[in-house]
Amino acid sequence: MVEPIRFREDDVHEEPAVSLDAFLDQSNATSVRIEAGEDARLLLPLLDRLALIEIDFPAFGDGRGYSAAQILREAGYAGELRASGDVLVDQIAYMRRCGFDAFAPDAPIDPAVMQRALDRYEHVYQGTSDQHAPIWKLRHG
Repeated sequence: MVEPIRFREDDVHEEPAVSLDAFLDQSNATSVRIEAGEDARLLLPLLDRLALIEIDFPAFGDGRGYSAAQILREAGYAGELRASGDVLVDQIAYMRRCGFDAFAPDAPIDPAVMQRALDRYEHVYQGTSDQHAPIWKLRHG
Protein backbone atom coordinates (compact mmCIF):
# COMPACT_ATOMS: atom_id res chain seq x y z
CA MET A 1 0.00 0.00 0.00
CA VAL A 2 1.24 3.47 -0.92
CA GLU A 3 1.43 6.05 1.86
CA PRO A 4 -1.55 8.46 1.67
CA ILE A 5 -0.93 12.01 0.49
CA ARG A 6 -2.68 14.59 2.66
CA PHE A 7 -3.29 18.32 2.35
CA ARG A 8 -4.72 18.59 5.87
CA GLU A 9 -3.21 19.57 9.20
CA ASP A 10 -5.39 17.37 11.42
CA ASP A 11 -4.55 13.83 12.52
CA VAL A 12 -4.89 10.95 10.06
CA HIS A 13 -8.18 9.16 10.51
CA GLU A 14 -7.22 5.54 11.23
CA GLU A 15 -10.67 3.89 11.28
CA PRO A 16 -11.18 1.74 8.18
CA ALA A 17 -13.83 3.03 5.83
CA VAL A 18 -16.98 0.91 5.66
CA SER A 19 -19.07 0.49 2.54
CA LEU A 20 -21.91 2.91 1.90
CA ASP A 21 -24.51 0.20 2.56
CA ALA A 22 -22.85 -0.81 5.83
CA PHE A 23 -22.61 2.83 6.93
CA LEU A 24 -26.28 3.48 6.24
CA ASP A 25 -27.19 0.38 8.30
CA GLN A 26 -25.20 1.30 11.44
CA SER A 27 -24.88 4.22 13.78
CA ASN A 28 -21.27 4.24 15.00
CA ALA A 29 -19.01 4.43 11.91
CA THR A 30 -17.18 7.70 11.22
CA SER A 31 -15.57 6.66 7.95
CA VAL A 32 -17.26 5.56 4.71
CA ARG A 33 -16.15 4.48 1.24
CA ILE A 34 -18.14 5.36 -1.87
CA GLU A 35 -17.62 3.11 -4.85
CA ALA A 36 -17.96 4.42 -8.41
CA GLY A 37 -21.62 4.77 -9.28
CA GLU A 38 -22.92 5.00 -5.71
CA ASP A 39 -24.97 8.06 -4.84
CA ALA A 40 -23.05 10.42 -2.53
CA ARG A 41 -26.29 12.31 -1.85
CA LEU A 42 -27.36 9.48 0.47
CA LEU A 43 -24.76 10.80 2.93
CA LEU A 44 -26.01 14.39 3.01
CA PRO A 45 -28.20 14.06 6.13
CA LEU A 46 -25.35 12.28 7.95
CA LEU A 47 -22.31 14.43 7.12
CA ASP A 48 -21.90 15.64 10.70
CA ARG A 49 -21.08 12.04 11.77
CA LEU A 50 -18.24 11.58 9.29
CA ALA A 51 -14.53 12.26 9.73
CA LEU A 52 -13.50 10.60 6.45
CA ILE A 53 -15.19 9.93 3.13
CA GLU A 54 -13.13 7.88 0.70
CA ILE A 55 -14.17 7.92 -2.95
CA ASP A 56 -12.94 5.16 -5.23
CA PHE A 57 -11.56 5.77 -8.71
CA PRO A 58 -11.50 2.30 -10.33
CA ALA A 59 -9.95 3.68 -13.55
CA PHE A 60 -8.30 7.03 -14.34
CA GLY A 61 -10.98 7.75 -16.95
CA ASP A 62 -13.89 7.27 -14.56
CA GLY A 63 -14.88 10.76 -13.50
CA ARG A 64 -17.89 10.00 -11.32
CA GLY A 65 -15.85 10.59 -8.17
CA TYR A 66 -15.33 14.24 -9.11
CA SER A 67 -19.09 14.80 -9.04
CA ALA A 68 -19.44 12.99 -5.70
CA ALA A 69 -16.73 15.20 -4.16
CA GLN A 70 -18.32 18.38 -5.49
CA ILE A 71 -21.74 17.36 -4.11
CA LEU A 72 -20.30 16.64 -0.67
CA ARG A 73 -18.28 19.85 -0.43
CA GLU A 74 -21.16 22.00 -1.67
CA ALA A 75 -23.34 20.41 1.03
CA GLY A 76 -20.85 21.59 3.65
CA TYR A 77 -18.78 18.50 4.35
CA ALA A 78 -15.53 19.70 5.98
CA GLY A 79 -13.92 16.38 6.94
CA GLU A 80 -11.25 14.49 5.06
CA LEU A 81 -12.22 13.68 1.49
CA ARG A 82 -9.87 11.03 0.11
CA ALA A 83 -9.55 9.89 -3.52
CA SER A 84 -8.36 6.29 -3.74
CA GLY A 85 -7.57 3.86 -6.51
CA ASP A 86 -6.32 4.74 -9.99
CA VAL A 87 -5.31 8.30 -9.08
CA LEU A 88 -2.67 9.79 -11.36
CA VAL A 89 -0.43 12.77 -10.72
CA ASP A 90 -1.99 14.84 -13.52
CA GLN A 91 -5.45 14.45 -11.92
CA ILE A 92 -4.56 15.69 -8.45
CA ALA A 93 -4.88 19.41 -9.25
CA TYR A 94 -8.39 18.84 -10.66
CA MET A 95 -9.33 16.61 -7.75
CA ARG A 96 -8.17 19.30 -5.31
CA ARG A 97 -10.41 21.80 -7.10
CA CYS A 98 -13.41 19.52 -6.47
CA GLY A 99 -12.63 19.26 -2.78
CA PHE A 100 -10.34 16.28 -2.32
CA ASP A 101 -7.74 16.94 0.37
CA ALA A 102 -6.21 13.46 0.65
CA PHE A 103 -5.17 10.76 -1.80
CA ALA A 104 -4.50 7.03 -1.59
CA PRO A 105 -3.21 6.16 -5.07
CA ASP A 106 -2.65 2.58 -6.18
CA ALA A 107 0.84 3.53 -7.42
CA PRO A 108 3.41 5.84 -5.80
CA ILE A 109 3.45 9.49 -6.85
CA ASP A 110 6.70 11.44 -6.86
CA PRO A 111 6.17 14.47 -4.55
CA ALA A 112 8.29 16.78 -6.76
CA VAL A 113 6.33 15.86 -9.88
CA MET A 114 3.07 16.36 -7.98
CA GLN A 115 4.12 19.80 -6.77
CA ARG A 116 5.08 20.87 -10.30
CA ALA A 117 1.65 19.71 -11.52
CA LEU A 118 -0.09 21.66 -8.74
CA ASP A 119 1.94 24.80 -9.48
CA ARG A 120 1.62 24.63 -13.28
CA TYR A 121 -1.39 26.92 -13.77
CA GLU A 122 -1.93 30.10 -11.82
CA HIS A 123 -5.50 30.68 -13.01
CA VAL A 124 -8.58 28.50 -13.50
CA TYR A 125 -11.39 28.60 -16.06
CA GLN A 126 -14.42 27.57 -14.01
CA GLY A 127 -15.62 27.85 -10.44
CA THR A 128 -15.71 24.82 -8.15
CA SER A 129 -15.83 24.14 -4.44
CA ASP A 130 -12.31 25.49 -3.89
CA GLN A 131 -13.57 29.08 -4.35
CA HIS A 132 -10.80 30.12 -6.77
CA ALA A 133 -12.08 32.95 -8.95
CA PRO A 134 -12.20 31.94 -12.63
CA ILE A 135 -10.01 33.94 -15.01
CA TRP A 136 -13.04 35.48 -16.75
CA LYS A 137 -14.22 36.88 -13.42
CA LEU A 138 -10.80 38.36 -12.74
CA ARG A 139 -10.85 40.00 -16.15
CA HIS A 140 -14.44 41.26 -16.12
CA GLY A 141 -15.27 41.59 -12.41
